[in-house]
Amino acid sequence: MANGSRQAAWEFFGTELKRHREDRGLTQVELGARVFVSGAYIGQFEQAIRKPQLDIAQRIDEALQTDGIFERLCRKLIDDKRYADYFARAAELEALATEICEFAPALVPGLLQTASYARAITVAMNPFAPEEYIEEKVSGRLDRAKILRDATRPVYWVILHENVLRIPVGGAGVMAEQLEHVARLARERVVLVQVLPYSAGAYALMNGMVVLMEFEDAPPTAYTEAVYSGSLLDDPAVVKRAKSAYDLLRGAALSPEVSLALIESAAEDHRRCASTT
Repeated sequence: MANGSRQAAWEFFGTELKRHREDRGLTQVELGARVFVSGAYIGQFEQAIRKPQLDIAQRIDEALQTDGIFERLCRKLIDDKRYADYFARAAELEALATEICEFAPALVPGLLQTASYARAITVAMNPFAPEEYIEEKVSGRLDRAKILRDATRPVYWVILHENVLRIPVGGAGVMAEQLEHVARLARERVVLVQVLPYSAGAYALMNGMVVLMEFEDAPPTAYTEAVYSGSLLDDPAVVKRAKSAYDLLRGAALSPEVSLALIESAAEDHRRCASTT
């Protein structure tokens, strides 16, 4: 893991540790005694000076009765290689969000991807990677999507640029399956989907993906991504500007009803193309 991503992961672990410890009314020394380390050691975790070890994270979960959250942070955030280094922390925050709003300029968002679509993207971006690597990345992508089926799933609102419907990722058959999956989730009201059409003019030239996340007990965050890089933005002024930009896209996009019809029409076009090849 790159140094910047590693540090961000430690900082997130430390912030959560401090919050849960204080909620339990414990000092660093008191928590340290319960997990067999010094209070100073706990302080180093909270300040992101020292990397949390898995066995200590497990004991912290027991002491704070946090239902395995710190063990999962170690396993999935710090040590999980299924996600790109720059996305690992965003993936963890995604699972904690109460509301997610996303703009996708070119590809179906990861939370909505089918296995075949995710595989096509992964192979295209890593043409010389071994099969084990491909499967690991696809597995991680599909695991993320499980939050949409949880009882406490976040409100998920996504705007797809019309490019997303037209670019035949993986071929016509894969694309038809993918768009049918998105349409099904929309019909089941698991996700609210809008399409930003080419006819939106200047709005349709917006080409930067953005994910806005809100939380029950933490400030909102924005995540943006470029080629092999990603940024988590938590400055209130910057997040506010990102939200304003998203609201403009939302106003320029087609209504959910018209968007669903367009997605289903595009799926039929891809399906028809697949049947003739």
